[in-house]
Amino acid sequence: MQEGENMNRKFRKSLGQKELERIVTEHSNSISLHDKYGNILLNFLGVKVSNLVGLNAKDLSNEYDWSPSQKAVQTRSPVTGVVGTKYGRKQIVNATPLLDEKGDISLVVVTALDKELIDRYKEVLNKDNSLEESYKITIDYLSESNFSDNAIIAESPEMVKVLKTSKTVAKTDSTVMLIGESGTGKEVIARYIHRNSLRANQPFIPVNCAAIPQELMESEFFGYVKGAFTGANAQGKAGLFEIAHNGTLFLDEIAELPLSMQSKLLRVLETGEIKRLGDNKTKKVNVRLIAATNRDLKAMIDQKQFRSDLYFRLNVVPITLPSLRSRPDDILPLAYSILKELNLKYGLNKKFTNQAIEAFFEYSWPGNVRELRNVIERMVVTSVGDDLYLEDSLLDKVSVPNNNSAISENKETIYKGTLKSVLAEVEKDYIKQVLKQCGGKVSEAAKILGIHRSVLYRKMEKYSL
Repeated sequence: MQEGENMNRKFRKSLGQKELERIVTEHSNSISLHDKYGNILLNFLGVKVSNLVGLNAKDLSNEYDWSPSQKAVQTRSPVTGVVGTKYGRKQIVNATPLLDEKGDISLVVVTALDKELIDRYKEVLNKDNSLEESYKITIDYLSESNFSDNAIIAESPEMVKVLKTSKTVAKTDSTVMLIGESGTGKEVIARYIHRNSLRANQPFIPVNCAAIPQELMESEFFGYVKGAFTGANAQGKAGLFEIAHNGTLFLDEIAELPLSMQSKLLRVLETGEIKRLGDNKTKKVNVRLIAATNRDLKAMIDQKQFRSDLYFRLNVVPITLPSLRSRPDDILPLAYSILKELNLKYGLNKKFTNQAIEAFFEYSWPGNVRELRNVIERMVVTSVGDDLYLEDSLLDKVSVPNNNSAISENKETIYKGTLKSVLAEVEKDYIKQVLKQCGGKVSEAAKILGIHRSVLYRKMEKYSL
């Protein structure tokens, strides 16, 4: 008990009585900290501070109808529920146990939000569908904890440079273009820029351009008024630009936007105005744009697949994210960070063997940080003991063919005919090989070939593939 009492005195000394009383009386949501013995270090609404700080959670059976903190300690997992006080107030409470390196509970963090406030939100959301969309996405962003600054590992000079540039440009409203292979963490950097910007308290809205059907793009980006088209919501709908107003809109896989949508996006960026489908009025929007791609946009411009004027409008501050294989200094810190997170999540005490550590450096990580995370989670959840080994069977080995592989495999072939017919034959063979390599996945094959998937579809039809 001595350890708990020392922590108690430390907290009470650092936070004065007046400050604690203000926290309790002026805020509808707050944080309660309990140590592993159940002693309350800081309390939330419902009872005066002097009656709670220094007490044990077990002593509060008359103040609250149940204790999420005690249940969290018993189950060693997060607990969420509605808690009533003797004063008639109700709160939505979440108790999360924090585990130390030995797997023991060191602290329980309890967050509480007044249930009445949540009920008022629901009332508003039911009245206005466009507000519902905005609140839902914004609340998701504000409640998310997976993208904290501490989650970004930057031991290598390459990543240190990326973070330095990102933090500098974050203070401006300049458009940023993030360039890097799939899985290098482009959304993580986009969120880092947003959190360090003057818009940090406003919405961050991530959008995967490749995931939106082409026929729905305009309504998703700009919204629509009621009755705009058959099947439209009767109350209309706010678009992504409206939802992101005063905040940041992150457009991932920007290269997948069709040309028709590219021209509309360019107009919004130049005028700062949007028009909902079916509306004759424009609306001003104030949005900071961050775009991302894993493709060569300059090559796409040459192939008439991407507008040069949009490219120069987006490419104000280009930031290239290094692949994991080119930043080996970060591999081990990333691995240990991911393992620590998974150990805490599942209440485990797994550790890497020397074999696993050596294997981390020997593998090329074509899927970058995303693949590293997936592989480590696979190791953790499938291993029997606490020692983790990295076996070949746990890796998704994907080799990327080089641009000359189709020709080199057929170097003994004697081609006949015109140059045009020979080049067509080589093109057909190479497309066939890449499609086979990608298991028939057209989007993946198009990325390797450096062409838009619509172009690849046309070539497949041409060659009857």
